[in-house]
Amino acid sequence: MSLEKIDADLKTAMKERNEIKLGTLRMLKAAIQNKEIDKRKPLSDQEILEVVQKQVKQRKDSIVEFEKANRQDLLKKETAEIVILEQYLPKQLSESELKAIIEKAIQTTGAKAKADRGKIMKEVMPQIAGRADGKQVNQIVSLLLP
Repeated sequence: MSLEKIDADLKTAMKERNEIKLGTLRMLKAAIQNKEIDKRKPLSDQEILEVVQKQVKQRKDSIVEFEKANRQDLLKKETAEIVILEQYLPKQLSESELKAIIEKAIQTTGAKAKADRGKIMKEVMPQIAGRADGKQVNQIVSLLLP
């Protein structure tokens, strides 16, 4: 995934007058540019992927708050933005695929207790980069370890 694809989709959204997609892609592009300014160099595809993941996570957090406040209008907007942003992420792992990767990591690291969670996370996270949420991994690890 590259900045060129985002730019092309941004132009298409302008031509189609798709306001939600246009606004979402503009925010994404601004977040990428801010990250580039912070790093003082162009971002790699992996770093762009991390920015997209962060944007999706922010929107999911917002959805939780909007549900508490019973703001259906904002909830609908955030959900639509997540759908747009997820197009730029790799295919997400199913829970069973993720569980299999974690079980293999538990065997590889020899983890026996919850205190070994860090070892497992260190082993699993590079394998699933962009394909699953760290929070979900943590929950599965907690279930699998005594």
